Amino acid sequence: MSSGVPLTVPMPGKPYPTVGLGTFTLLGKTGASEEVANAVKVAIAEGYRHVDCAFVYGNEKAVGDAIKAKIEDGTITRNDIYITTKIWNTYHNPEHVEEALRKSLRGLQTDCVDLYLMHWPFAYKDGDNLFPQDAEGNFLFADHDYVDTWKAMEKLVGTGLTKAIGLSNFNKKQIERVLEVATVKPSNIQIEIHPYFLNEELVSFCQLNGMTVTAYAPLANPSRVLYVESEPNIFEEPILKDISAAKGKSIAQVVLRFLLQRGVVVIPKSINQARIKENKQLFDFDLTESEMQQVAGLNRNFRLFREEMAIRHKHYAF
Repeated sequence: MSSGVPLTVPMPGKPYPTVGLGTFTLLGKTGASEEVANAVKVAIAEGYRHVDCAFVYGNEKAVGDAIKAKIEDGTITRNDIYITTKIWNTYHNPEHVEEALRKSLRGLQTDCVDLYLMHWPFAYKDGDNLFPQDAEGNFLFADHDYVDTWKAMEKLVGTGLTKAIGLSNFNKKQIERVLEVATVKPSNIQIEIHPYFLNEELVSFCQLNGMTVTAYAPLANPSRVLYVESEPNIFEEPILKDISAAKGKSIAQVVLRFLLQRGVVVIPKSINQARIKENKQLFDFDLTESEMQQVAGLNRNFRLFREEMAIRHKHYAF
């Protein structure tokens, strides 16, 4: 057995599992909610107790169906599973925040979530059109300040609709603004982190301020739609191939273990049963300090997700 990496970390409400199933683009890839639900069922059967989703992913109903099925068959209780979801940009109006969460709860078929994140710091035009645009294709923004949205999210903790609240895709200055006014401090931040983009300064800042840090795209999303051959691919890296062979582990397992040893929670996504199982098997080996340094040496500040559709918004993060 390895040492030094916990299975869970402390969070308000209940412990936060350090490995979860991510669900971003799962529905978008297949168009079949049944495949998303099956992936969640498989993950739970394989021991996952943490599922990450978001309203904008369009798969909360599928995730909820799967969790409900595994509760009904006795595999888990609701308290066994950690559910994270996120408020979308079109619901940043403080008057709409609670209803946004209630919509997610209806999809997830639960009375509360364990963690509710603000997906991005910028607001789109209010309404149910998740990607509002004008006739020329320009995105329509709203002028809601994410600080006001945060204050509305704080009230959700008091109502019991969520046990913890946090941020996603915020930069350091934006986090500082939230921290200055928060009566309920952000418990977590979810940001892009992988060997090509370690995001070290932001990770350290958040951890020093008492936030758990969750890495999305921890494997640098090699199946991304916009992938071009000139971009790096972790599965082609000689260093990772060598460490993988030495450890008798897959490259994905090596990368995920690397992030865990850096104190970061990981939420790899897959609909493939074998890979779902493999991505959870991270606690029976260690990377040496030398191996950790070799993987860290792949960093090139290569950010995959820039949300450039919002680049003109005054609260654009990057």
